[in-house]
Parts: sequence; C-alpha cells; structure tokens
Amino acid sequence: MVLVLTDAEIDEVLALESLASEVEHALVKQAAGEVERPERPHYPVGEGLDSDDPLGTGLVMPAYVHGEDYFATKLASIHEGNAERGLSTLHAQIVLADARTGEPVAFLDGTRITNARTGCIGGLAARELATDPVRIGVVGAGAQARWQTRAIAALCDVESVAVYSPSDSKHECVDVLDEEGIPAKAAESAVDAVRDKDVVVTATTNTDPVFPADALGPGTLVVAIGAYESGMQELEPAVFDRAARVFGDVPEEAATTGDIAATSLTAADFVPMAALFEEGVGRESAEEIVVVESVGSAVFDVAAATAIYEAAQETGLGTDLAL
Repeated sequence: MVLVLTDAEIDEVLALESLASEVEHALVKQAAGEVERPERPHYPVGEGLDSDDPLGTGLVMPAYVHGEDYFATKLASIHEGNAERGLSTLHAQIVLADARTGEPVAFLDGTRITNARTGCIGGLAARELATDPVRIGVVGAGAQARWQTRAIAALCDVESVAVYSPSDSKHECVDVLDEEGIPAKAAESAVDAVRDKDVVVTATTNTDPVFPADALGPGTLVVAIGAYESGMQELEPAVFDRAARVFGDVPEEAATTGDIAATSLTAADFVPMAALFEEGVGRESAEEIVVVESVGSAVFDVAAATAIYEAAQETGLGTDLAL
C-alpha cells in the first residue's frame, strides 16, 4: 500500500521549526559527502503546443541520505507563465520509497514541501547570522517571499517586514503575512525595502539586479533565493565585494548562478552552510555583510518528505492505495 498525502493534509502536519531541523541535518550530511544526489536532469516542455518556444521546464530530483530509512524522487515543473493563468509557477510531486526494499511507501504533493524546505534555508541563515529582533526586507512577493518570511519568523523574533514588488502582488503578500501574525507592510521601492534591514531576502525571477549594493547597511544578511541558474541574477557584483563571506547551500552549484557569474568568485570562495552548525563559522563582527546564495537540493526534499510522511502516519492522515 502507498500512502497518498494531499497538499491540505501536508499543511496539517507541516511545522517549520521542526522541518528546519531536518533541513539542517540534511545540510550537514550533504557537506560530509554522506548523501547520494545524482545530477538533476532538466528539460524544456511544451514546445510546439502554443508556439515554437517551450512553455516551462521539467525536472527530476532524486536523493538519498546515508543511514536513513527512505529515499525520494521529486518530479517538478516550473512554468513562469502560470502567474498570468492564476496558477502556481512551481508544481511538484515526491515519491518516497523504502531504502531496504525499494518499495514505494508514499506519494506526496511536493509543492508545499519544496516551498517550505527552501524557506528553511533563509530561516536557518537568519537564526545563525542575524540578531533578534530582526527587521526583514523582501524583494519579491510570490510564494517563496512568503515562505522565507514564515521560516525566519518561525526561528527568529521578527520586528517588521517590508515587501516590495513592482506589481500589486506586494499588497496580497503583506495581507497574507499579516493574517499569519507577521507584521508586514508594502514598500514603495526595492531600496525602501532593503534600507536599514537586518535580513534582506531576494525571491524573484529577475535577470538583472533588484537593488543597488549601496542600499545595504552594515551588518546585513542577504539571502538570495531566486537566481538558481546562470540566466538569472538578483544581486549586483558590488554586493559580493562588500560581503565578508558568502555561504552556499550547495556551493558547487551556487557558483554557477547568474549572481556569481557576474563576479570573480568560484565554488572555492563559498563557505558551506553546514559550517554554521558544526564549526560555528559565522560573523566575526556585527558590522559584516554576509550573503547566503541558495539553489536548493533534492537532499532537502527527501529529509522534508520523510518528516512529513512520519508525522502523517502518527496522526492518521492520508489515503492508503494499492498501485
């Protein structure tokens, strides 16, 4: 039998504070080389349907953490045009299987899990590199802008949140955060969102920098989430010039993003995020600017999916189906 978990059921058992602990463990195991994480194939989809151009990207993301009971494969898609259709840009499904026998044990809606585990990167970074209470500036107003903010609020004391997007989506984002008890307001510009903040999150799909580097004050933590491939860019090279150090969730892949391509940095210049938890590598002074560049990893998916599956089993959620 396979346990099928819907988005609503996952929402019932998802707790960001405990999920962040799973992501932290996955980061440590990944940095130690104690995972299997094959290169994720990605490919254009939809070419020839409405035009000669592809409509989106399909991805396959498998992973296993040594010593764990389950392994996972995530099937995901990214369709930027979905915003105009009123649909999510990201769709994902995760298959969880028994590591001893290979038998499938669960099929989970992966969209919320992906968003939540990605949010935990910002939450963990803020917990380790910012001082409570934190003032957050967010550039972007989509799903990841909200999940980054939620995760930071789950792990830190949040004083205020300023959200900027060139569209009216910033007002919707603010309303959602306010309803969840996170004090948020819309900013009139990216500079206004970033100025005088302890933590700055960029969660866009931009191909050009989203704020000037000189808008950052001393001691700012910058969490860059959106530029996960070479054709995307959110940060000016001058941000990295000002940074005392740069952390990466997956340094060798973060070094290939558009943010880094515009600089002279290489993977060797990154500090793995796992060092924050094991070696105590963080700030040397409160005035330092530090950057976390995130591209995500299937290792986070298997850790999060396992936690959700086990929590659902404990609470009796989900539907058992025979395949």
